[in-house]
Amino acid sequence: RAVVRAAEELFVERGYAGTTIDAVAERAGVSRKTVFTSVGGKAELLKLAWDWALAGDDEPLDVASRPVVQSMMAERDPVRLVGTWAAFVSEISARVADLHPVLSGTARSDPEIAAIDETSERNLLGGATAFVARLAAIGALREDLTVGTAAPQATLLMDPMPYRRLVRRAGWSFEDYVAWVAATASAMLLRPASPE
Repeated sequence: RAVVRAAEELFVERGYAGTTIDAVAERAGVSRKTVFTSVGGKAELLKLAWDWALAGDDEPLDVASRPVVQSMMAERDPVRLVGTWAAFVSEISARVADLHPVLSGTARSDPEIAAIDETSERNLLGGATAFVARLAAIGALREDLTVGTAAPQATLLMDPMPYRRLVRRAGWSFEDYVAWVAATASAMLLRPASPE
């Protein structure tokens, strides 16, 4: 944990290219050999830091298997479903907001990191697809949308860039951001409420 935490801090502070294994070892208070034997090289460090930021911990349980996701997949009320999803994806955005530019920026020049970024993008679309499919299953998805057309729209609200712009730069509160994600998702994806 100390090694991965140190690597994440350094990646954010110095970028991927500017972070060395020696610097990670020094920040974590371990030897260079310990970094390699406990985690691996820089690509493994970035992957593990990214995975832990996405999940919020280092438990060996993928995001889809977590209780909050399981409860969303059982939710039948569209407003509660969107609200829970908005809070969930906003929490993830808050955790990955600083590391995301490191991953996406390095992916342009490093094939190993590009593979990690590509997997992350596939998982993002997979999560959006599961959410939108649940809306469709409970009859809440707008009639003019399909799961295939709506899921990419949902990924826009899962991207950490809006969080960086609105919370980090514009000074919004986290609660305001969650409310914006929920309102935007509702407007984009939900069938209009019936008059009654």
